[in-house]
Amino acid sequence: MPILPIDTGRYGTSEMLMVFNEKSRLQRLLDVEASLALAHAEVGNIPMVDAKKIARMASTDYVKTSRVKEIEKEIKHDIASLVRVLADVSGSSGAYVHLGATSYDIVDTANALQLKEAVNIIEKKLANLKILLQKKSLKYKKTLMMGRTHGQHALPITLGFKFAVWGYEIDRHIDRLNNCRIRVLAGKMSGAVGTQAGLGKHAERLQELVMKKLGIFAARISTQIVQRDRYSELIFILGIIAASLENFATEIRELQRPEIGELFEAFEEKKQVGSSTMPHKRNPETCERICGLSRIIRSLSIPSIENIVTWHERDLTQSSTERFIFPEACILVDYLLYLMIKVINNLKVDPKRMLKNMDYTQGRNMSEAIMIKLTKKGVDRQKAHESLRKLAIQSEIEKKSFKEILLEDEFVSSLLNENEIDEALDPNNYLGTTFEQIEKFLKI
Repeated sequence: MPILPIDTGRYGTSEMLMVFNEKSRLQRLLDVEASLALAHAEVGNIPMVDAKKIARMASTDYVKTSRVKEIEKEIKHDIASLVRVLADVSGSSGAYVHLGATSYDIVDTANALQLKEAVNIIEKKLANLKILLQKKSLKYKKTLMMGRTHGQHALPITLGFKFAVWGYEIDRHIDRLNNCRIRVLAGKMSGAVGTQAGLGKHAERLQELVMKKLGIFAARISTQIVQRDRYSELIFILGIIAASLENFATEIRELQRPEIGELFEAFEEKKQVGSSTMPHKRNPETCERICGLSRIIRSLSIPSIENIVTWHERDLTQSSTERFIFPEACILVDYLLYLMIKVINNLKVDPKRMLKNMDYTQGRNMSEAIMIKLTKKGVDRQKAHESLRKLAIQSEIEKKSFKEILLEDEFVSSLLNENEIDEALDPNNYLGTTFEQIEKFLKI
């Protein structure tokens, strides 16, 4: 009976759910057993005919989940149960199943196979999000809006610039995922404590062959397990990705406030309900979902780093936690990327409101531009700053436009004429290298 929202189908894409469902997990374990048998045959440890029989039967068509579970109830060991079923269906060839291996040779190598699939899916979505942000950055390259720091009006930017900032962040995540592959997507065939004693004289070659067949890296050294710093690195990267997506979603939520009203999550006007009691509500519920689930993903970094600690050459503390960590982290990050792509693709933009909001401070948001103008006239920067700070406060208190206050001020008006003040107060003239930075983003 489904309990968790991933199991009920509330969260997750079908593509990623397929990677981590019970049948897929069983098949990855069988894939490792099949590759091990074939590698044994290649180095001359067992007859090739038996290896091929084992490989042929190492399929969920023959090794049924129900049967593996049935045996596990009796013997209390999941991998030993799988080995028994595979050996049974392989007939006389079953004598060579799992030869020289320990359980976590199979488990950790299967982990690498699943995580490889998951990382590929996540990386593809990151690439799609980056491309989408490039399109949006180009579209809104010159769309003026207020840049804010500490929640206050700061200096003008463009919406395209904001998207470029997000896009570079996504690009860094793509780099992080690529860079961690060699460490994270590593399997092993090293036996009970890592010495490969049970695998015979061709042990190193056997490990190399198994990993080559499976398309993953071989751990250079391991104990009974691959060391968990590998997995922790990936979970932390996924947590960082989730945090970035929450950052984007939070910004959209803030800008959707009615008193700001610059960006809006799409709303299906014909059917969607914002509130069960307030008919007027248009809640940014998808962005809020992204923020909420991001916290779950980040929380998984704690058990992942705790799993690095193990007694001697192996204990079982990692096993139970990783049954949650790997599927949850990968499924939820993939799902959040799916949601964010959907949100940004359908984002509603109100450029007129952006311009109106820029006028909210009556020109005071351009005080730095005036200050720079004064310094070019030879005024000490600190003196210019203090003078304009006082004039900005006066403008706010008297509810008069900053231009009017500047023209009335004897010091400023003696140095800048009205045309110069107008030029400095025009946000279009104070965008610095905004367009150049956007163009660079479009080329990466």
